[in-house]
Amino acid sequence: MNIVRTVTAFFISSAIIIGCAKNPITGRSQLSLLPESELQTMGNQQYREFLNTARVVSPSADRDAEMVRRVGQRLVNAVVAYHKQNGISDRLEGYKWEYNLVNDKQVNAWCMPGGKIVVYTGLLPVTRNEAALAAVIGHEICHALFQHGNERMSQGMVQQGLGSALALAVSNKPSATQNLFLQAYGVGSTVLGTLPFSRKQESEADHYGLIWMAMAGYNPNESVALWERMAQAGGAQQPEILSSHPSDATRIRQIKQWLPEAMKFYKPAGK
Repeated sequence: MNIVRTVTAFFISSAIIIGCAKNPITGRSQLSLLPESELQTMGNQQYREFLNTARVVSPSADRDAEMVRRVGQRLVNAVVAYHKQNGISDRLEGYKWEYNLVNDKQVNAWCMPGGKIVVYTGLLPVTRNEAALAAVIGHEICHALFQHGNERMSQGMVQQGLGSALALAVSNKPSATQNLFLQAYGVGSTVLGTLPFSRKQESEADHYGLIWMAMAGYNPNESVALWERMAQAGGAQQPEILSSHPSDATRIRQIKQWLPEAMKFYKPAGK
């Protein structure tokens, strides 16, 4: 029995070592056991299933839904430009961006692999304006672009003994793997709970989210007021978007430190 445990531990350790990859933007080594292409396929399927049961708001009949689409597209244009300028456009392979507003009181938003974005209507009274919404969507886009969900899901699969092959894990334990995927990307968090982002992942999303919004023509200074409102939203009960990573003085201080860098990218829309 001890031999089995030793061999299992060896293969898990080997998978972790092999599965570590360096992110070309942040420079950080991450555990990514799962092929991004497989996660994108799974994300597309889960996104379609989610939209089929959600109360999606039509952008043709609602100004807020049209705003979500507009902000999303401007941010995507910025992301594409940034990747092209830095010679890493291959990182966006397979991305087919979508942006949908869903009628739900949750103060939340998320982005799946491949650029599948959802914003809940409950978030809008907190964002209050288009620039603040850009800060949130930019933050969530970072989680997808930097494969934070892959990192969280890889860690979860190792802990649950599901192995490093996504297709095999889905075949052997479809329910467990699907739940792990949804938790990793913050979908249905009120039911499933959420795998917490690390402080490092949150900082990366905050940092580069400022750059995306600045390149998209939104003033990154608006992000400070946004996260202050986020921290106050709901009193003692925090919004779902902050459930695993509460906003505090440290976060606001870091954002203020990154603002001078972000402002170098800022050019107001139409100028």
